[in-house]
Amino acid sequence: MKPISLLAACLSLLTSAYAAESNFTTPLSSRQILPSNFKPPQNFKNVNLVRNVNLEKGYVKETINVLIENTASSPQGEYYLPFGGDVIGNVGGLEVRDKKNPHTPAFENEAVEYDTYSPTQFYRITLPSPLTPSAQQTLSISYHILSSLNPLPATINQQDKQYLVHSFSTYCPSAYPTQKQKTKVKFQTTDIPDYTGEPERQGSTFTYGPYQDIPAGAEQETSVRYEFTKPLIHATLLERDIEVSHWGGNLATEERYWLTNKGAHLASHFSRVLYASSQYYNPPTSALKTLNVPLKAGSLNPYFTDDIGNVSTSRFRSNLREANLELRPRYPIFGGWNYSFRVGWDANLKGFLRKLSGGDGYVLKVPFLEGPKMSEGVSYEKVELKVILPEGATNVNYETSVSLVAVETSSHRSFMDTLGRSTLKLTAMNLIDESRDNDLIITYDYPLIAGFRKPITIFIGVVSVFAAAWSIGRLDVSIGKSS
Repeated sequence: MKPISLLAACLSLLTSAYAAESNFTTPLSSRQILPSNFKPPQNFKNVNLVRNVNLEKGYVKETINVLIENTASSPQGEYYLPFGGDVIGNVGGLEVRDKKNPHTPAFENEAVEYDTYSPTQFYRITLPSPLTPSAQQTLSISYHILSSLNPLPATINQQDKQYLVHSFSTYCPSAYPTQKQKTKVKFQTTDIPDYTGEPERQGSTFTYGPYQDIPAGAEQETSVRYEFTKPLIHATLLERDIEVSHWGGNLATEERYWLTNKGAHLASHFSRVLYASSQYYNPPTSALKTLNVPLKAGSLNPYFTDDIGNVSTSRFRSNLREANLELRPRYPIFGGWNYSFRVGWDANLKGFLRKLSGGDGYVLKVPFLEGPKMSEGVSYEKVELKVILPEGATNVNYETSVSLVAVETSSHRSFMDTLGRSTLKLTAMNLIDESRDNDLIITYDYPLIAGFRKPITIFIGVVSVFAAAWSIGRLDVSIGKSS
């Protein structure tokens, strides 16, 4: 009976993997297509609007604080936010909250499309409860825009200052009339040689307005040119793998980067002598020299490799409170230069995993994004996060505040796996380094018998090898007749 019971246990372990794939919870997300003659209903007006544009990093951050009022005769719950058709594809991290109650959950929002070739596209914001006629509410709308800063001049010498140009409308784009508004622009320097319009200048801050009675859709184009002698760090792709091991009590993380510097290109050839001499006084430069990657306390076994092999120019410091990995590429990355590499580390699983009381449930909480943390900021065009759970994990669900464009489930095979490990792959677009504050929470069931899948597999494999060796040894391969 023992061999039969052992075989039944093995079969139950193998068949549970089939159930794992069907228990993933995948949210359905799609862009709503509106009629070609769509125009936002004029049900609101902006009583007072303050727009803050932050240019202190290598991407644009905007915050709009607006007091809206329902001008219709019935309750209204949908507010539309317009973007240029050439800009909306670079917008990310759009979040809307109640300005007076910032701790309440963020409002639902989604991109809507009515004409692919239209110069204007919209985000639709759904209020938690419709506003009654003449009622007012203060919204705080924040988002960032990637790839909207351009160096001018486009080419500079190796030790020249770098200047960026940003073009925008001093009137905040709105689908509704605005009674009063102003726009504030914050720079990281006071070196602003060129700008249009007549802003009020206070140190490194420009203020446009206030403006009165602005009609819906009105724009007033302006531009600013300011000094930014720092690299524009942009990752066209980040592949991030997190592997959970219950047996080893380990959380293994690996990140693969395809980086580029979107700053001004070099006007002439790179001079190694000039670059080496500048190391003694460390002047501001548009080249990327180092990357600082803060890690969780207790991280260990870091590695840093690129297309050539191991990169020894890295430094890892760790203590009880924090850990920091300092990466130095093989060469300085000037404007237009690319660099691809991978970095990885291990961590104690206890700091990220918790077992639920009663049953076989577990909760895994990991950062959606880690990576470099730089004063000039880092932008990510595309991020693919893959979480590899233990073999036999079922009933997998997830939750994150990051907007996702795709969710996939698959099976990942590694050493001595039978049917593979349940894997969840999440894809996000247009992220920035501040997304490090967002977590990914995954819940799953991992029964005790599933934990013995690999030991049983190894045991059966070893027994099979010995049985095969014994059987082969018992064969009679002699040519002559046996006596």
